[in-house]
Amino acid sequence: MKNSICQKQIRISDNILRFFIYLSALISVGILIGIIGYVAFRGIGSISWQFLSTVTSELNGTFGIIGNIVNTLYIIIISLLIATPIGIGAAVYLTEYAKPGKVVRLIEFTTETLAGIPSIIYGLFGMAFFGISLKLGTSILCGCLTLTIMVLPLIIRTTQESLKTVPLGYRTGALGIGATKWYMIRTIILPSALPGIVTAVILSVGRIVGESAALLFTAGSGYYLPKHLFSHVLKSGGTLTIEMYLRMERGEFDNAFGIALVLVVIVLIINALTKVITNNMKKSA
Repeated sequence: MKNSICQKQIRISDNILRFFIYLSALISVGILIGIIGYVAFRGIGSISWQFLSTVTSELNGTFGIIGNIVNTLYIIIISLLIATPIGIGAAVYLTEYAKPGKVVRLIEFTTETLAGIPSIIYGLFGMAFFGISLKLGTSILCGCLTLTIMVLPLIIRTTQESLKTVPLGYRTGALGIGATKWYMIRTIILPSALPGIVTAVILSVGRIVGESAALLFTAGSGYYLPKHLFSHVLKSGGTLTIEMYLRMERGEFDNAFGIALVLVVIVLIINALTKVITNNMKKSA
C-alpha cells in the first residue's frame, strides 16, 4: 500500500502546526520564567531575616512581614476548609445524584455567573452581609467567608468536569457487584477524579493568595501577630497582597517586590505539598 500506517506521508501542514504548538509552549514557559525571574531580581535585595521575622514598627523604623505571612496562611487554610467540602459535595450532587434538567442547568449557569463577578463586588457584599449584618466587622473570618463564596464556583465546576471524565464502566461495574452508590462514589469515583479536584484546590489557592480588592473591604490591613491560635480570627488582618499594594502606593517598590517574591515562594511550596499529598493518597488508595 502506498499510504499504509508504516509509510504514512508527513504533510507540511502537520509540521507547521507542530512548530506553532511547541512555540506556544515555549512562550508560555518563557513568560512564567521571565515574571518569576524579574520579581526575584527586584525583590531578592529586600529579603532578610528581619524582613521575614518581624512586624512593622514605626517607632523603631523597621519593616517586617511576618504578621502578613501569618494572616495569609490563616485566610488560605480557613477559606479552603470551608469551601473545599462544600464545593466537592455540590459537584458530587450535580454529577451523581441530580437528574439532568432545568434545575441542574440553572445551578450550573448560576455557578458560571458567580465565577465571572468582579472581586470588588464580592468585597462589598462581604462587608455588608458578613461584616455589618452578621457583626463580624473587619476581620479575618469576614474575609475568609467572602473568599469562600469567591472560590466555590471554581471548585464546583472544576470538580464537576473531573467527575464527568471518570468512565461510565467504573460506575456500572461497581453497582453491578452490589456496591452502594455512596460506597462507589467514595472508593472509586472520587479517587479517580482526584487529580482534577487537586487542580481545583490549587487554582483556588492561587486566587485566594492573589486577592486584594475583596480583602480590603472585609479583612482590613492589620499586620500584628496573633497572641494565640484563634485570637486573631475576629480581628483585622492584612495579607501579603494587601501589604504589597500599600507599599506600592507609598512608592516603596523594593519592599513591594520583596513581598511579591515571598508570595511566589509560598504558592510554589503549597503547590508542591499538594502534589506530594495527592501522590501519597493515590499510592494508599
